[in-house]
Amino acid sequence: MAGCCGHDAKFDGVSDDYKRRLWIVIALNAAMFFVEMTAGHLAKSQALQADALDFAGDALTYAISLAVIGASLRARTNAALFKGVSLLLMGLWVFGSTVYRVFYAGVPTAEIMGIVGFLALLTNLASVMLLVRYKDGDANVRSVWLCSRNDAIGNVAVMFAAVGVWGTATGWPDLIVATIMAGLFLSSAFQIVRQALAERLEMTQHEHEAV
Repeated sequence: MAGCCGHDAKFDGVSDDYKRRLWIVIALNAAMFFVEMTAGHLAKSQALQADALDFAGDALTYAISLAVIGASLRARTNAALFKGVSLLLMGLWVFGSTVYRVFYAGVPTAEIMGIVGFLALLTNLASVMLLVRYKDGDANVRSVWLCSRNDAIGNVAVMFAAVGVWGTATGWPDLIVATIMAGLFLSSAFQIVRQALAERLEMTQHEHEAV
């Protein structure tokens, strides 16, 4: 891991234990995408659907992370940049669809939101626990940690939205939480892209020095 034994090199994912943990997290995220997207449609909840989309994006980006483990730094930074841009697009989509639903949304079903949100939270807490020891790594590894952390935060927010919908009998708490989640996606996207670009710049400088 990063900083072990006094070394400054960032962990790049080359570990059988890390790969096994990542496979488990991929399976958990893929399963929860289908569960939460179905529940989101049934409950008419924008927050649940946003969280489901996050699960799908995470499963895809984790698979990309797994594929580039052990590859060149250029390949890993390219993968991180792709994931950062994907998160950016996801955030923009959630924000745009939330604005749309401000004018056309009905009242979500709070009970479904609460139950499924709690199930998703348990899934993401399991993912976070699996990955926490590898949270400080290169841009590729760190993007995995940020996605898992975002999911756990998002699930807590969905449960608060469910309570708000139940208490107010309106869809506004659901829409507010979906907007917050969109902002979280955008923030993480900027963090991932910034670190990936910094690593690419450092790599380019080393290449020039070696010539």
